Amino acid sequence: MEVAQPQISSLQKAAVLIIAMGAENASRVMKNLHESEVEKITLEIAKMKEIPAQILHASIEEFYQLLQANQYMMEGGIKYAREVLESAWGQKRADDVIKRVEAATEMSAFYLIQTVDDNQLQNFLQKEHPQTAALILANLKPPQAASIISNLPEDQQAEIAFRLARMEKTSPELIDDVEAVLREQMGSVLGSGFSAAGGAEAVAEILNFSSRSAEKNILDNLRERDTNLAEEITGLMFLFEDIVTLSDNAIQMILKDIDSKTLALALKATGEELREKVYQNMSERAAEMLKDELQYLGPVRVRDVEDAQKKILDVVHDLEDSGEIVLGHGEEEVIE
Repeated sequence: MEVAQPQISSLQKAAVLIIAMGAENASRVMKNLHESEVEKITLEIAKMKEIPAQILHASIEEFYQLLQANQYMMEGGIKYAREVLESAWGQKRADDVIKRVEAATEMSAFYLIQTVDDNQLQNFLQKEHPQTAALILANLKPPQAASIISNLPEDQQAEIAFRLARMEKTSPELIDDVEAVLREQMGSVLGSGFSAAGGAEAVAEILNFSSRSAEKNILDNLRERDTNLAEEITGLMFLFEDIVTLSDNAIQMILKDIDSKTLALALKATGEELREKVYQNMSERAAEMLKDELQYLGPVRVRDVEDAQKKILDVVHDLEDSGEIVLGHGEEEVIE
């Protein structure tokens, strides 16, 4: 027997589910929500006195159905999900659930496109207008966006990054157009809910994960077009040279995962201050060996130096992601 749908809003349903899962589980969920979402849900929870059993049961059942449908969509697309759900629940109920998945979860093109192969997405973006490409990259996770923009032609890198940095509010008409193009060409299950999470901070985060050559090309181009914008982005980034600002403990953590050849290459084009900071955080013997390696390294390709620096920055970001170090703007502290 089909459960009757409760006459409450989606926000109220979310509040009901948070209450039903208990304090410990609820706290884990709330940690992953945006601050504004937490405030709205908390307000709804505060308003609730007693929850009728019918509403509680219906909300949990609906949530379970949405989870199932969403999983089937991610596994095999809309056609597969529909076939499975129709077989289990019948056509009418399957249609209803799929519509609610798209609406209730605000399943967007940008969410689903994260599952698309990077090469396929890169080929797609190369043919699209830079504003469309910027809108898409703004909503991807920084490492994926960085991988894609690093492999685009240099002129496209700079143009897309400039539009991304200057992005504020995106018109609903453009969002609809982008959805239509993605729906047609990428063959994804798309709903509504596009956002425009652009700006200098988005570009800085993407460049932190980009190749050094892409980073240099984009920043050089941005400086020519808008010096203040380029400076704002640079101020938000963690650059290789910023390692000199880290504490001794943090540098020692970083050096544990770097081989001497990579370290020597990375330091080849840096100033004496950074080199000295590195020497101070090595054993005397290791520091002397590194100095010798630098001395006899000879001419090296710029690309090799950039690749070595990128490897070290990847270690820095991995340590930050794991919570072992915290990077600030010119400041850093180690979590004991």
